[in-house]
Amino acid sequence: MSAILYGVGARAHRAWMKRGEPARGRLACAVVSVGGMTVGGAGKTPVAARIALGLSRRGWRVALASRGYRGRSRDPVRVVSDGSRIRTSIEEAGDESLVLAAHAPGVPVMVGRDRRIVGHHAVSAFDAQILVLDDGFQHHRLPRDLDIVCVDGIAGFGNRRVLPAGPLREPLSALRSADWLCLVDGAGEGTKGAEIEAGDAIGLEVMRASRCPVDLVRIDQGERRPVESLKGMRVGLLAGIARPASLRETLAGLGADVAAERTFPDHHAYRAADCLELDESMDLWVTTEKDALKILPEWVKGISLFALRIEAEIEQEARVLGRLESRLREAGRLPRSPDVIADAES
Repeated sequence: MSAILYGVGARAHRAWMKRGEPARGRLACAVVSVGGMTVGGAGKTPVAARIALGLSRRGWRVALASRGYRGRSRDPVRVVSDGSRIRTSIEEAGDESLVLAAHAPGVPVMVGRDRRIVGHHAVSAFDAQILVLDDGFQHHRLPRDLDIVCVDGIAGFGNRRVLPAGPLREPLSALRSADWLCLVDGAGEGTKGAEIEAGDAIGLEVMRASRCPVDLVRIDQGERRPVESLKGMRVGLLAGIARPASLRETLAGLGADVAAERTFPDHHAYRAADCLELDESMDLWVTTEKDALKILPEWVKGISLFALRIEAEIEQEARVLGRLESRLREAGRLPRSPDVIADAES
């Protein structure tokens, strides 16, 4: 019964906010949302960072907006990065916003509960032409020009039931409000073909992305190692993420023997006690980037703790970004090229 009520409430909220969209108006820049239908990690944040970085490299003035989940700041807008330097702390802005800034160098990153307000600031402070929302599919206050929904290529939509009976934040019918479906990982045997078929059935464009390990960074010394160095090593896994199994599978895929684990809930706020008595017989311990941001080096003395850096790679990225630009131009939300506005002002 609780799942039925949750689904009805989510559907009603989306419909109600859709009705009020004309009155709220659109930002003076294009808005691209990268979101998801399920709780947990579907690759939304690395995909959002990759799209923002790709568009920035194509000459557009881009900004990233996140809610700042678990951040303490109650400011309407908190600038995490101005594109050149970090301007706040993880305690104020939350872990995912710092990861966004790390993976989209040169792109301003801001957080705020109402991303409509954040978007106005992106335009006024950074002259943004495109605002990319991280985890924005359920943020109905801000009208979007393009909605991309990420789905894990292995887990898919699970049992296709809404919370608390399943992993869905909304009934699957909400996919009709999306424009693109982004299948993240699972491009081989494990691909959830039914998810692709679901997108095709309602006319969604389908893109693919992969979360690719880049390197390992030791949190206390900054030492970098190639991911190939994990082969044959006995490693421990330390993580506070939604799906620790995904990190375990990644490490195993790189040839590591995951012989010890210590896991916590997603967005865990680490304390020194959480790092006590880690097995020193491991060749090294591995954590995620967002976990590493919350672990002080002095908490892990005597332990080699490395953060595994993972970036998103978009299949046929140039074609995808070109198609995204075309869609926004067709909607009248982008000029012919990034230089048009600058030329007109000079």
